[in-house]
Order: sequence, then C-alpha cells, then structure tokens
Amino acid sequence: MSKEKEIAIESHDGPVRLKKQLGVFNGVAMIVGIIVGSGIFVSPKGVLLEAGSVGSCLLIWAITGVVCGIGAMCYAELGTCITKSGADYSYIKESIGDLPAFLYLWVCLAVIVPTGNAITALTFANYILQPGFPNCGSPDAAVTLLAALCLCLLTFINCTNVAWATRVQDIFTFTKILALVIIIITGIVKIGMGSTENFQNVFEGSTTQPGRIALAFYSGLFSYSGWNYLNFVTEEMKEPYKNLPRAIWISLPLVTVIYILANVAYFAVMTPAEMLASDAVAVTFADRTLGVMSWIMPVFVACSTFGSLNGAIFTSSRLFFVGARHGHLPGFLATITMKHMTPLPALLFGCVTSLIMLSSNDIYALINYASFVETLFIGMSVTGLLILRVTQPHLERPIKVNLFFPVFYFVICVFLIITPLTSSPMECLMGLVMIATGIPIYMLGVMWERKPRGFRIAFNKFSQLSQKLFYSVHEELKED
Repeated sequence: MSKEKEIAIESHDGPVRLKKQLGVFNGVAMIVGIIVGSGIFVSPKGVLLEAGSVGSCLLIWAITGVVCGIGAMCYAELGTCITKSGADYSYIKESIGDLPAFLYLWVCLAVIVPTGNAITALTFANYILQPGFPNCGSPDAAVTLLAALCLCLLTFINCTNVAWATRVQDIFTFTKILALVIIIITGIVKIGMGSTENFQNVFEGSTTQPGRIALAFYSGLFSYSGWNYLNFVTEEMKEPYKNLPRAIWISLPLVTVIYILANVAYFAVMTPAEMLASDAVAVTFADRTLGVMSWIMPVFVACSTFGSLNGAIFTSSRLFFVGARHGHLPGFLATITMKHMTPLPALLFGCVTSLIMLSSNDIYALINYASFVETLFIGMSVTGLLILRVTQPHLERPIKVNLFFPVFYFVICVFLIITPLTSSPMECLMGLVMIATGIPIYMLGVMWERKPRGFRIAFNKFSQLSQKLFYSVHEELKED
C-alpha cells in the first residue's frame, strides 16, 4: 500500500477519494486560518493579568508560539506513523489504551468543544455590546443572551444547509486578518510618533509564582489553539512527508510574529492598567486611535469571532459524528440528514452543551478550565509518541523528530498541568471531575458487552426515533 493513503467515502455514485491537492502554501493558509480566531482579541488581558508586566507578557506570547511549534512537529510524526482516523483519539488508543482514548473523546464532547464555543460566543457578544456601554462593562445578562442567540443562529445555519455554513465562513474569514493588520500598522505608527512609555522598565511587577505563570500560558496557548488540527489535512497534502514540516515551520513562526506585534501595538496605545480594565481590548484600542472610524474595529472583531464560531460548530459536530460512528458515543449522533448531508443530531447536541457552558460568563475562568483539560490530553498524545519509540521502535516513521522535541513538550505539559492546581484549583478540579465522569460511562457503554435485551431494544428504539425525527440515516466511512 502506498504511504500516501487515501480515504474512500461511500456515496450513491460509488466511492469518492480525497484528492491530494494541497501544497505548502495551502497548508500554511489552512493552519493560520484555523489558529487565528477570537483568542488574540480576548487573551491579551488574560496573559497580562497573570504575567504581571509588559515584558513578561510579550515573552510568554513568544514562548507559547515556540512551544506550539514543537508540539506541531511531534504531531507530524504521530500523524504519519499512525494513519487511522481520529487524530488524538487514535494516537492515545494505539499507545496507551482504550480507556484513556475514550476519556479524550468524552472530554471533547463535554468540555473542550462546548467551552471553546462558549468562549468565542461570549467574545462576540462583548465586542458587539462594548460600543453601547463605553464607560462601564456590558451587563452580564445581555452578554449571555446575545452569546446564546449567536450559538443558536449558527447552529440553525449549519443544520439547514452546508452551503450556507461554508458561505458564512468564506465571508467572515478575511476580517480577522484585516483587523490584526489595522491594529499592527496603527501600533507601529504610534511607536514611530514616540509612544514608548509602556516599554520602559518592562519587567517591573513580573510574577514569580509558577501557578500564575502557568495560567498566563493557558491564555496564550488558547490563542494558538488549532495548531494540532494540521493532522487532519495530511491525507490531502501533496508529498505530505516533505510539505507538512515546511507548512509547520512557516505558519507557526508567522502566527507568533503577528501575535507579538499585535500585543506591542496594544501596549503602544494602552497602559497595562487600561488593558486590564477593558473587556474588549481591541475596541478600547480603536477608541484611542481611530477617532470617528473606531466603530470598524468591533465590527471586524465581531465578524471574526462569528466566523470562527461557525467553523468550530461545523467541525466539532463532525467530531461527535465520527465518535458515534466508531461506537464510542450514542449511535443516534452518527446520523446524517439525507437532503443536506449534515449531522443534524450532532449539531443540536453540540449547541445544547455549549449553551450549558454559558452559565458561566467569566471568559478567563472558562479558558483556564478548557486549557487545563486540553493540555492534559495533548500531553498524553505526546507521551504516546515516547511510548511508541520504546514499544514499537521499528514502526515506519516517514517523519521522525529529534527526541528532544517530545521530551521538552512533555516537561512543559507536566508544568502546565501540576502548577495551576495551587493557584486555580477550582477550574482544575472541575476538569478532573469531568474526566472522571467518563469512567462509569465507559464501563457501562463500552466494557459492558452483555447488556440486557430490554436495554438494547430501548436504545435502538431511541436511535430510530431520532433518525425519524431528524429525517436522517447512518453514514459510514471506509478506509483502505
């Protein structure tokens, strides 16, 4: 079998194979497009809050970019030696075992995806409402209701027609880059005019507490989230074993430079105290610099977050869909509407769990909560790479990174997992509890093979009811 494996999807007209049509430029564009979202507009405040100084803040933005680049190289090796569908799920299952893999799928379903969607929706709501409340924070109830409305609207669009969802994505994608370009150019002009007060004694007030440093890293890493999605494009890349590492080494440094320049621009206009007092940093930045045109920034950022949320809803529903198809989630999620080819039950399920997460409108607590859980399982995937180096030394590895990279990333993950337990124990405890709730579900749903006949009949009837309700059928993926 050729190394450059193709995926066959069964359709009414026979199997359709994904074409290998993505080059280096396409890979870079895809990775940058996935990473750059709402994070850079909300996380600067979170990083500064925990880092304590301008210098430490900028340093953390640079280090988190390097860390994500190293992690991406580790995933390049994993993705080309374990070519099964499921990314982290398959890596953890292959190297560590079935239960940890199921727990990863479970926390994606219950924590990571709905929390990420809630954060993006809340960011959208904050930026839309900020111009209406220039001298005070937006009312919590208004922010939550608008975020819920945004989630429901985008879920409706994705449920109704895939073409509508992709059209929304196309329309709003360019706004995120345009907003950052405006911020960076304005900041450079301000520095050229002598606005450098905030860059004097830049490390004054820096925190030395490991727990707070870890929480600052969480906010930074949230802005880079999506770097591990690169494995989902491996199958469609031309010469992936050559072009994938190139795409990584171009895209991650590019995003890192953009993020650092954006933060330098923020500090060229706002003092650290002003940034911490703002719930919408980019809006405050625009108010100080763009004059009568300041209204364009909240519009651009809102469009950016709206598009990012649409993409997250679109892709996360497919994650639930695949998990159900592999037998590790309720089967009714693995159904697809016949007319528009959308996983309708999975979309609605994701919407409900995301709305539940809106019960907390503290964005930075949600970031810490989701980042702790995500870091734990990304660290587990990289640990799996080290385990496979020992247990399967002769496994074919088209891309093999230097051992320093996975060991370094493993050490960083251990630091980021352990230290927040002292400074932010509640968010970490909630994450651990959510992971633990997956254990009895695994025992009942997966390990318990001889289920009572009545239970199986009731479950099958529920699946059939959902298929009739949503006018949907099962779809299956076949891999060669």
